[in-house]
Amino acid sequence: MLADLKPLVPYLKRYRRGFFWGGVSVVLSNAIWILFPQVLRIAIDDLNHGVTQQKILRYAGLLVAVSLAKGVFLFLTRWIIIGISRDIEFDLRNDLFGQLEKQSASYYAEHRTGDIMARMTNDLNAVRMLLGPAIMYSANTVLFSIGAVIFLLRISPFLTLVALVPLPLASVLVQTMGRKIHERFERIQAMFSEISAQAQENFSGARLVRAFAQEEPQIASFEAANRENVRRGLRLVQLMGMLWPTLEFILGLSLAITLLVGGHEVLSNRISVGQFVAFNTYMMMLTWPVIALGWVVNLVQRGTASVIRIHELMTDKPAIDDAAADETLKPDTRLKGKIEFRHLNFAYTDTEGKPVEVLHDINLEIPAGTSLALVGPTGSGKSTLVGLIARLYDAEAGSVLIDDRPVRDYRLATLRTNIGFVPQETFLFSESIRENIAFGAPHASTEDVLAAAEAAHIRREFEDFPHGMDTAVGERGITLSGGQKQRTAIARAVVRDPAILVLDDALASVDTYTEETILRQLREVMRDRTTIFISHRISTVRHADRIAVLVNGRIAELGTHEELLSLGHFYAGLYEKQLLEEELAVTG
Repeated sequence: MLADLKPLVPYLKRYRRGFFWGGVSVVLSNAIWILFPQVLRIAIDDLNHGVTQQKILRYAGLLVAVSLAKGVFLFLTRWIIIGISRDIEFDLRNDLFGQLEKQSASYYAEHRTGDIMARMTNDLNAVRMLLGPAIMYSANTVLFSIGAVIFLLRISPFLTLVALVPLPLASVLVQTMGRKIHERFERIQAMFSEISAQAQENFSGARLVRAFAQEEPQIASFEAANRENVRRGLRLVQLMGMLWPTLEFILGLSLAITLLVGGHEVLSNRISVGQFVAFNTYMMMLTWPVIALGWVVNLVQRGTASVIRIHELMTDKPAIDDAAADETLKPDTRLKGKIEFRHLNFAYTDTEGKPVEVLHDINLEIPAGTSLALVGPTGSGKSTLVGLIARLYDAEAGSVLIDDRPVRDYRLATLRTNIGFVPQETFLFSESIRENIAFGAPHASTEDVLAAAEAAHIRREFEDFPHGMDTAVGERGITLSGGQKQRTAIARAVVRDPAILVLDDALASVDTYTEETILRQLREVMRDRTTIFISHRISTVRHADRIAVLVNGRIAELGTHEELLSLGHFYAGLYEKQLLEEELAVTG
């Protein structure tokens, strides 16, 4: 179990000074509280020789002083140790989020979002309970139990041994049931992750669920998973329900033995009445530490299981990192924008671990400041090709170059700062329009944001909204149309003033007229910067400096609009097809 907690050592070291003072408070709190029965012993024995008001006031004052002092140090213990557990939870959450932010896009295709969220919430809370209440109550239990046993032995070794005979049973019980609690809690956490993932997918895909009238089947599926979670939870509750009453029974047995044997000791004059009262008080005060032991075991088992689950995420090394970056390059390096693919081959790995080839022997050079359009059938590898430029995926070393240097020479932050990327699937945050446009350029001025919105032909529409550019777009931009979301994404890329601009089918959701307007305004933006755009429309790509046609992961055709038409192959066929569709639309 200690090996499972090793990931927490750096965090514990960070707050060792706080734990030291927390430990001092624990020691003083227990040292003072353990004197309470001794005051009772002295008071009762003294009062047996005569009761006076002075004696009553003196001993009452002592008892109040002991309780007050104990309360002060107990407060300090809770404030320091529980506070540290909150601080460590804060650090862990930040580190975990930072670790997840470094992961590549493929990582989130392999890990369900709901599972990750469960680990960042439920599991982190379990770790906090392990580092706060579990440590505090463990220390209190150990210190008070040791001190109490010392005083019990001083009162009567024989009575102490007899009274503590049942307690080893508690140790065996805690060890046996603790292991089972750990196993069952792991199953509960796994099920909670499953439920969180299922709920997250349904909320994200709410429109699709309604469109296909799948509300009832999805509710039934969630109910089945929830019922399984409840079943596993009840099994854990049953186990814990057995643990606590059994511990209480063992303690009750110890108290019964104390009363029987201790009473006989008093009658035999081997201990005084005050010692007998003190002994019973110690036994009563030991009740909570032993009961707390069961609760602490539960916290430790839960926390250990959660540490393992969190550590799995923390140790997942990013598939794409800066390990091969050239440290001599300045982080604020401004790229010129020349892009080259040399004998590029790329394959994904499927769920069974087998490679699925996507791109084959791609050789292509895009001079800085020029534009390239990519067309081709669905699944031909267009989005994958542009994704390799920003290292959203990693190709073989030396097969993708920018400014005649392999992309791995650049730090990820440097590389991606120089690229304005508009992905095929637009994602907007639940913030205002202004904040979404300025997402990749947090220091952009209001004028910069408005200019980018103007370039994306969206400024006038947004300024007509009730709150203008400060209008909240809702989760994933739900209040905007598909075209408005795409144009917002274009503005978000433009405002960064990138050396390389990539538009991955970024105009698919706008009509032909709006598309032509956007392209006309973007031509000024595209000047002196390398631009790559993917589209299925000939009207979008015809003015590009060069057009590459990808078919089955290979460059089948390459040239200008006129050159490709003269070849009479795939591009020419696509052009004729779209012309026919436009004529039919007009005549219809």
